[in-house]
Amino acid sequence: MMDIISQLQEQTNKIAGLTFNTFGTLQRDSPAVKLSPNYREPPANPSDDAANFAEQPKLMSAALVQAAKQFDALVAALPLADGGEEAQLKRIAELQAENDTVGQELQRQLEAAEEELKQVRELFSQAADNCLNLKKPD
Repeated sequence: MMDIISQLQEQTNKIAGLTFNTFGTLQRDSPAVKLSPNYREPPANPSDDAANFAEQPKLMSAALVQAAKQFDALVAALPLADGGEEAQLKRIAELQAENDTVGQELQRQLEAAEEELKQVRELFSQAADNCLNLKKPD
C-alpha cells in the first residue's frame, strides 16, 4: 500500500489529468458561437450530438469533484504535527542542522576519496612506467 504522500501525488496527477481532459473536451466538442453580429454564422459541426455534449460537462464535473473529495480525505488522514507551528519550525531547524552536518561529513569523505584516487593513479602510473622499463627492446 502506498504511503499518504504518494497517494496525494497520485491524486494530484489524477486531478490535473481530469482538468486538462475536461478543458480539451469542452474546447473540442462545444458548439460554435457567433462572436459578433458583424460575423457570419459559424459552421455547424455535423458530428455534434447535443444530448451527449450536454452530459459531458456534468460527468466530467462529477469526476473532478470526486477526485477533489478523495484528495481532501487524504489530506485529512495526514498525521498532525505535535506542538503546532513552533514545534514544526524547531524540527525543521534541527533537520537542517543535521543535513548540514551530514553534508560536511560527505564533503570530507569525497575529498579523502579524491585524494586516494589521485594516489592510486600515481601508483598505477609508476607501476606502468616500471613495467615498460623492464620490457626488453625488440
